[in-house]
Amino acid sequence: MGVAQAMSPDLIDGFGRTIRYLRISVTDRCDLRCRYCMAEKMTFLPRNRLLALEEIAIIAERFIGLGVRKIRLSGGEPLVRRDVIELTRRLGGHVGDTLDELTMTTNGTRLAEHAEALFDAGMRRVNVSLDSLDPVNFRYITRHGDLTQVLGGITAAKTAGLAVKINMVALKDLNEAEIAPMLDWCVAEGHDLTLIETMPMGAIDEDRTDRFVPLTAVFERLGDQFDLQRDVAGTGGPARYWRVDESATRLGLISPLTVNFCDGCNRVRLTTEGKLYSCLGHDDQVDLKMALREGGVAALDDAIRLAIAGKPARHDFRIERGSAPAVARHMSVTGG
Repeated sequence: MGVAQAMSPDLIDGFGRTIRYLRISVTDRCDLRCRYCMAEKMTFLPRNRLLALEEIAIIAERFIGLGVRKIRLSGGEPLVRRDVIELTRRLGGHVGDTLDELTMTTNGTRLAEHAEALFDAGMRRVNVSLDSLDPVNFRYITRHGDLTQVLGGITAAKTAGLAVKINMVALKDLNEAEIAPMLDWCVAEGHDLTLIETMPMGAIDEDRTDRFVPLTAVFERLGDQFDLQRDVAGTGGPARYWRVDESATRLGLISPLTVNFCDGCNRVRLTTEGKLYSCLGHDDQVDLKMALREGGVAALDDAIRLAIAGKPARHDFRIERGSAPAVARHMSVTGG
């Protein structure tokens, strides 16, 4: 029996939500140090604590067998893991059969090198984190990133046949004035744009309160400059979408602090060391790596169901000056 063969009815949590979406952090490492995401000096997990490629594949395929239809590979920066293309090929083999879509979130620094391989493996869309089109500001936000390198990666992805969605974290007094120009650029380039409120996850070197921008206010300003028509079609994620100026571009808003989206949450997250978090904003987790290594596939299935049964009703994100992060772990550990 193949490890992705359907085993039983769909995964449904205690609030009636069907889990269709698995996000996998293949590494907590990243080659950038974005100010809202990481401290400048990060301590990453020892490599011997990470899931092996084969273990990630087995876990992902058990989820596919339990009804998950979409998988996103993330990090950290997933393309810094040397064997990620091999994993992509294996999971990409399920696309069009037991899996609707395999995608990736990347910072774009290594996309030019890998774009064709991702497409050949079955991937058709990538999300690229890009918070500024100004080279100086981009370097400041990322601490040492090269905008030209990332734009080259985006061009390579488009050339390879990958659709590109830009993810932009809205940051007060840092890139807030660049949001409308970014949307103009995305329309011209044929990319979607998703705006994201900064999330209180992990200790960083700044107070997130100083950078928080409510997307409700951003959307009102954009509505004065663009014709935005509500688009009810989603991508299985938390964003709400609008069509922009009758173009092919869609504007998405992910606003965990101002507009809660938990009632429709259909996703869980697997960390690079094998812990399954059913909610981004809670510390409750189930160790799938231990279940697989100690009890095999049967124990893994039981652990997955245990995690889904314990999925909370909603997150507890809030931003208040001087307050501790909602959870201690950084986003790079859980996966974006």
